[in-house]
Amino acid sequence: MTLLATTLARLRAAWDRVGLRRAAGSAGWMLAERMLRLTGGLLVGLWLARYLGPASYGRYNFAIALSIIVTSLTTLGLEGILVRELVRRPADEGHLLGSAALLRLAGGLGANLVIVVLAASLRPDDPAVVALTAIIGVAGVLQASSVVDLWFRAQLAARDAALARALAYLAAVLLRVSLILAGAPLIAFAWAFVAEAALGAAAILVAYARYGRNPLRWRPSLAGARALLSDSWPLIISGLLVNVYLRVDQVMLAWFRGDVELGIYSGAVRIAEVFPIVPNTIVAALLPTIIAARAAGPQRYAQQLRQLYGLVAALGYAFALPVTLLAAPLTTLLLGPAYTDAAPSLVVLTWASLFGSLGVARSSFLTAENYTRLHLATVALGCVVNVGLNWVLIPPLGGTGAAIASLVAYWLAGHGSCFLFPALRPTGVAMTRALFWPRFWG
Repeated sequence: MTLLATTLARLRAAWDRVGLRRAAGSAGWMLAERMLRLTGGLLVGLWLARYLGPASYGRYNFAIALSIIVTSLTTLGLEGILVRELVRRPADEGHLLGSAALLRLAGGLGANLVIVVLAASLRPDDPAVVALTAIIGVAGVLQASSVVDLWFRAQLAARDAALARALAYLAAVLLRVSLILAGAPLIAFAWAFVAEAALGAAAILVAYARYGRNPLRWRPSLAGARALLSDSWPLIISGLLVNVYLRVDQVMLAWFRGDVELGIYSGAVRIAEVFPIVPNTIVAALLPTIIAARAAGPQRYAQQLRQLYGLVAALGYAFALPVTLLAAPLTTLLLGPAYTDAAPSLVVLTWASLFGSLGVARSSFLTAENYTRLHLATVALGCVVNVGLNWVLIPPLGGTGAAIASLVAYWLAGHGSCFLFPALRPTGVAMTRALFWPRFWG
């Protein structure tokens, strides 16, 4: 039998497993919705970059970066933990979702206050940026409704949720396009950011209601909240640190080199953000099957993880290699002549995205094993290195220095750190093999 025939036979046998088929269907809907976001976000984001120009686009991205760093606390590290508990204890759905929503609502309100204080401290002479940051931070309060999305993930039933979010996102895209065509001021796009979050929250709740569920029947409790926090507190800090080393480069770039340099760099980030959406969606959709594979036995568990790492690595190369060759004409085509200097940053950030997505794939293993403290340790290491390298490299190299800092930090946090902890060395070896031979079949 030829290699092609053998591969097709194995894929057909794998597809016949009900769990994989359901996971693939769920992943397909999630991927379709996120691809819509990818397409809309890229096109409108690039149009917005051209419309605002590097200086205003830099101020806009400074506000978003600062908001995302702080509002990362509102997720409270609950994504993997809540999905895991919903898979294990489906009868406790109302208790789990209610307690998680209570935590996220409280976190959102507290984070919004912190955002305003930080923005005023960092840009005391720029009240417009403070206002931008405060408005965008309101979206974090709406994160409480996103626990419903985690219920859909646990059920491997993403279709209705994906459709609802897609419709809400299309409405938000049309709003942004209307603002650009109307020549709206910068502050209007901050309100559009909040409108998108509000529409998404309403849509996911409507989809949840179609399954006969009602959030008013949830049973939140302080005891349930404490139980979730007991597992997720390292992930809370990890989430904050992840967003620090994902966004601190933009905050520091504005500080050291100004809004124009940040605007140009943000254009490169906008393009580089295309790649992680696909593998990260697949990882999120397959988390329930990874958890189930662990219960099925070590052999199947190890095989599923190897295939996941191989798939993520293969997707990374498929994106990074052509972007490396075409970065210069690509930035000019998509962003315009004002952003020509973004090309070197784009190349480096594209390779950084490969390691970032491998780190996200590894988080499935960490969640299944409940290695939350190890997750925290690896992320903290990457964060410290990223901040340090940004401090050293941004003054002389600008955006390219920030991109290099991200590349090193993403590799260290997601892959290199595996070899520093005995419990992570086997998965580090599996990731290394995936990088050299990204086999995701058989």
